[in-house]
Amino acid sequence: MKKWVQKSIVIMVAFLTFGLITPTHEIWEAFDHNPSNRASIGPSSGTSTAEAAAIPIEQTEIQEDPIDYSTLLVDAAKEQSYVKFGTKIGPKISNEFDSIIFPKMEEAIAMTVEGLDDASLASLTISEKPSGNYGEKIFNITSNETGMDLIRFHVRTEKRPQDGYYYNFHYHSAEDDFMAHNNLGDIYWEKNTPPKWLS
Repeated sequence: MKKWVQKSIVIMVAFLTFGLITPTHEIWEAFDHNPSNRASIGPSSGTSTAEAAAIPIEQTEIQEDPIDYSTLLVDAAKEQSYVKFGTKIGPKISNEFDSIIFPKMEEAIAMTVEGLDDASLASLTISEKPSGNYGEKIFNITSNETGMDLIRFHVRTEKRPQDGYYYNFHYHSAEDDFMAHNNLGDIYWEKNTPPKWLS
């Protein structure tokens, strides 16, 4: 190791520890004689705690937490729902959506993916283009393995005489070939015509 690097390290350690600890020559000898230990410096057996020497680093495997694909799906589902609502509708219906509708969406997603293994779960994606204007589509969950939709979430704008406008949230499942209309709930808008989605 070059002398100027050694001197710089000695000055830096002395400065950072206010001169209480000064690197000893044993550190440099360990660096010079055992290049595999260059990454770790610590107390060695037979030396005082003020002295430091190189100790080997054991290669340990980093344990990564398994990916929770169901949680990723749920997070993406909420994000796409709010993309559909836009800035005009979202703030007005967000409380009811979060407390009433979204928990039912989570249940529907959980029921749909409960029998899938990790590889199949990892292949699921959520469509990222909700329909605008007055279209119903919020998002679809699709298997990339088969290219087929597993579940489709929609919201329909309904005008009820004398009551005003409601948003009807529902989903269609591949289990019955998307025929059944599975209701998630309704959120009242008001008597005036609501803005278009994505606005």
